Amino acid sequence: MSEPWTVDAVLLDMDGTLLDTEKVYFDSLVAALTAFDYGEDAVALCHSMIGLPGPVCETMLLDRHGPTFPMAEINQAFILNRDRMFEAGLPLKIGTLALLDALAAANCPMAIATSSSRRTAERHLTLAGIRERFDTVLTLDDVTHGKPNPELYLKAAARLGVTPQACVAVEDSNHGAAAAHAAGAITLMVPDMAPPTDETRAKCAAVLPDLNAVLALLRGRGVLTRRSS
Repeated sequence: MSEPWTVDAVLLDMDGTLLDTEKVYFDSLVAALTAFDYGEDAVALCHSMIGLPGPVCETMLLDRHGPTFPMAEINQAFILNRDRMFEAGLPLKIGTLALLDALAAANCPMAIATSSSRRTAERHLTLAGIRERFDTVLTLDDVTHGKPNPELYLKAAARLGVTPQACVAVEDSNHGAAAAHAAGAITLMVPDMAPPTDETRAKCAAVLPDLNAVLALLRGRGVLTRRSS
């Protein structure tokens, strides 16, 4: 076994990390922008938004397209596209259930730290069938600044009564990894839509292919030694 980590809790991003939703968001927004004739640079722009809170993405769209950009209409089209795709179900990422089961079996405290709103987080965790696994869910509604600001991770650790330095944080995006690292957490990245930059790799304890690999690493580092209840 590798050198053990002293870990009191595991903090988990939601979209793109536990839930396979980022591609749905991405495709829904690209389709909405294209339908309103803003499709020329939609793919590149949407890639740059991965991991950012909704209000920040809206600001990016306005900065790119100007004050006449039809934000309300684009949002409506995005929601219709997204909900149509979600009718087929809200899938989990590979290894989600195995990781959550192992953390629960070890009595390891865990929390969600997501850039989504409270309403979206509650809905998506419920649709995915994992809401009851989390007593602590921190969302964009709980902070002043979203990722890549570390506030979500700092508050999640505080809510669990642990220091951020004694937490493992699992993320899928460059912005999310930046937030976790800035909070002082041991940062693991499982890339989803966007590959890690060199800067992100330097901030991560490991970049891994899926949550099964995260589980194997946590076991190897002694994180999943059963705690007293």
